[in-house]
Amino acid sequence: MPATTSDILNLDGLLSAAELELRDTVRTFVRERIRPYIKDWYESAHFPLEIVEQMGAFGLLGMHLTGYGCPGRSSVEYGLAAMELEAGDSGLRTFVSVQGSLAMSSIHKWGSEEQKNQYLPEMAAGRLIGCFGLTEPTAGSDPSSMATTARRDHTGGWILEGSKRWIGLASVAQIAIIWAMTDEGVRGFIVPTDTPGFTATPIEAKLSMRASIQCDILLDDVRLPDNALLPGARGLSGPFACLNEARYGIIWGAMGAARDSYEVALAYSLERMQFDKPLAAYQITQVKLVNMLLEIQKGTLLAIHTGRLKDADVLEPVQISLGKLNNVREALKICREARSILGGNGITLDYSPLRHANNLESVRTYEGTDEVHTLILGSHVTGIPAFR
Repeated sequence: MPATTSDILNLDGLLSAAELELRDTVRTFVRERIRPYIKDWYESAHFPLEIVEQMGAFGLLGMHLTGYGCPGRSSVEYGLAAMELEAGDSGLRTFVSVQGSLAMSSIHKWGSEEQKNQYLPEMAAGRLIGCFGLTEPTAGSDPSSMATTARRDHTGGWILEGSKRWIGLASVAQIAIIWAMTDEGVRGFIVPTDTPGFTATPIEAKLSMRASIQCDILLDDVRLPDNALLPGARGLSGPFACLNEARYGIIWGAMGAARDSYEVALAYSLERMQFDKPLAAYQITQVKLVNMLLEIQKGTLLAIHTGRLKDADVLEPVQISLGKLNNVREALKICREARSILGGNGITLDYSPLRHANNLESVRTYEGTDEVHTLILGSHVTGIPAFR
């Protein structure tokens, strides 16, 4: 299969027929269900709940999980889906990540059989939305300092007190996975969002992720039965295992935003006339386009390699950090450079690069900031932890 102008390395040749078919199916979904509407969704800060069950029908929710009604796709297939979704918008890819890699993975990895059977089939179908409450107003990059607590009550159940911040989907979710400090260390709980004392308030006036929902959560004397506890999760290794699932998807997703921005800038430069010739005819424009393409090809190759390692069950957390740090950082540069080719038109929502760049400011912050992943890698190469 010959390489296209945007795939000079013929990276498609590294993918199987089934993987390419899955990618093309998701690409069609994005073209038909997201692209025609994303401008208005972003401008009006609207998250389209109406497409959640459509995503479930396409097998996009918990797609890398097996059993319990989940699609059971490979890590590479999940990555390809994340790339195509983020080429539409980071906010829509983030929904799939929160639902599948965080909320569903928490139950799939750490839940009881009863919990898995109760929640996962409905979540995979998009009939039940979940959220993941780890970050707090004063505990972002350092979850070990979380102030949210869970204590036993006289009935053998639990009482949760505290607050969470930047929790995706919380105001539209039916269940929340809440991580809290107990006498036994950090534990996870499945909290129905209609439980008295649970309040989710959307964070408004955002400059990023406008087609998504992030919330503050208040937990005020939230009382839960004992079976709300995720029995398999003890300590921060519980939420961290789920965060690594989400970070993995970002490695791919960021390249989707970058690729879409590059393609928009390339098409514009070929049509936009300045001084009697197209922008693409100028050396400076070609330098910009080539530099963008170089990083997209390298970042996509990194994503594919990381996915193969994950499917072989040999992927290490430090490798995920490398991919997340590199691909988000380079994607943000690409989106900004693409905007520069568009000139003044690039600041409008008629074109995607600045929207992608704004969204990526959030992506570079959540699931571990650039600084956190840099320190993870620094600790790995020197043997000296530098977090404190």
